[in-house]
Amino acid sequence: MTTYLIKNAQPYGAEPTDLLLQNGVIAAIGENLEAQGAEVVDATGLIALPGLVDLHTHLREPGREDAETVDTGTQAAALGGFTAVHAMANTDPVADTAGVVEQVWRLGREAGHCDVFPVGAVTVGLAGERLAELGAMADSAARVRVFSDDGKCVSDPVIMRRALEYVKAFDGVIAQHAQEPLLTEDAQMNEGELSGRLGLRGWPAVAEEAIIARDCLLTAHVGSRLHVCHVSTAGSVEIVRWAKSKGWNVTAEACPHHLLLTDELAATYDPIYKVNPPLRTAADVEALRAGLADGTIDIVATDHAPHPHEDKDCEWQAAAFGMLGLETALSIVQHTMVDTGLIGWAEVAERLSSAPARIGRLADHGRPLAEGEPANLTLYDAAATRTVEASEMASLSRNTPYAGMELPGRVVATFLRGKATVLDGKLA
Repeated sequence: MTTYLIKNAQPYGAEPTDLLLQNGVIAAIGENLEAQGAEVVDATGLIALPGLVDLHTHLREPGREDAETVDTGTQAAALGGFTAVHAMANTDPVADTAGVVEQVWRLGREAGHCDVFPVGAVTVGLAGERLAELGAMADSAARVRVFSDDGKCVSDPVIMRRALEYVKAFDGVIAQHAQEPLLTEDAQMNEGELSGRLGLRGWPAVAEEAIIARDCLLTAHVGSRLHVCHVSTAGSVEIVRWAKSKGWNVTAEACPHHLLLTDELAATYDPIYKVNPPLRTAADVEALRAGLADGTIDIVATDHAPHPHEDKDCEWQAAAFGMLGLETALSIVQHTMVDTGLIGWAEVAERLSSAPARIGRLADHGRPLAEGEPANLTLYDAAATRTVEASEMASLSRNTPYAGMELPGRVVATFLRGKATVLDGKLA
């Protein structure tokens, strides 16, 4: 294994120092380090962060390799600074058995760009009718600890209660896609004056908030762990804040696109902006940023949702929901949270690495940049700017809402257990 000597990096944006990566760990940190035979990486002006961890990634394999594969998706992850991703279960076949989650886990190991931790389905076939093999997936080689029917809501409260009770045995967590289906049938965008003017069926905020409130109460009742996926409304932030004030074991995530984009973009009728949950109002964006800053929202998760060209290049109502997110997440967080003064780089490390690793029960990711810790880290140039080019992305799909947009920051290098997966901004 190559030994790397990283010179003059700024851990968490602090004072420059050197980091020696050797035998998969951070062997030393200090000024003027030397190591014979090491490959030297000049990190002057670069921020060092623990390798990012995404709790919400759609890799599409098996079944939709036309949109993404584990290989291409983890290439995108590495280029975005991620050393671990959680792969959602809405594949074909659904990841609702030990066999399928082990397949996804092994594909990640073979690709080698970042660690892949499969998310198991809560219900068989995501149908919401009976529990999947939660225990078997937890005991499999993939050691699944996060379970979600994401893309669909576990809307039956009895099934949701049983799932929360079941995962207590192995310290699992249910990650809920909060969307009351009866309130969102054929919904296309955020419900409001604009949806009425555009003639698109509205998606009310209460459809999300009602499920979150119900599930917080269920979680408290059974003493389990709940994680709320892609929070998108100001009301949802308040409900999560209330649940946390009670001491309940509830965590929540916000997506980069919900921290920046608003429902006004739907006026273009460009399906690139069609996402589930939908883009909301500027007031919701402000509430999400505030919630992320004060810790009500624990993490940023990408909800990276690749789709082939034909599923997006069509009329709005026929288009698929979803956006790419892995390669731009850190830039969006810098733009919306750091450059606005809401959080610093230490908080970025907490929201994008340490906290998601804790929620997912990952032992070797999200660790601090310290001697003896696994050498999972990212070097980031916060002073750089770049124009997003969809054609240059590693993903098989091109459905990024940021195409042509100038964003701050650039991932320069990513290291997974001391191995460079990205160097000089390119796959190593």
